[in-house]
Amino acid sequence: MASIFDRIGGASAVSAVVDDFYGRVLADPRLASHFTGTDMSKLKSHQRSFVAAALGGPQEYRGKSMGEAHAGLGITAEQFDAVVAHLAGALEHCGVEGETITAIAGALAPLKAQIVSGEATAA
Repeated sequence: MASIFDRIGGASAVSAVVDDFYGRVLADPRLASHFTGTDMSKLKSHQRSFVAAALGGPQEYRGKSMGEAHAGLGITAEQFDAVVAHLAGALEHCGVEGETITAIAGALAPLKAQIVSGEATAA
């Protein structure tokens, strides 16, 4: 069976998804401030590598662990969920099937405990 990486279209699809994803994230006022002063070209490169590896591609992710990469950022559960929703939207926009999007979102769920360190905002 082909990997998710291959099923969605390989490296070019991952690149398109990452670009669309960050367009959504940076337009979201709940998330944009986390990226002030960030070298987005470098971040996108890391993200392409991470996503490709996570989806079974040939790349090996050599970056920080999710806990290390997000330590001290004060990311809330609401923000994590928004990021997952933006990723799902980017995947859908790039033509990825719903079943595959659900599988990818499910694979992200265990990372929530490593990434979330902030308090929830009052509703």
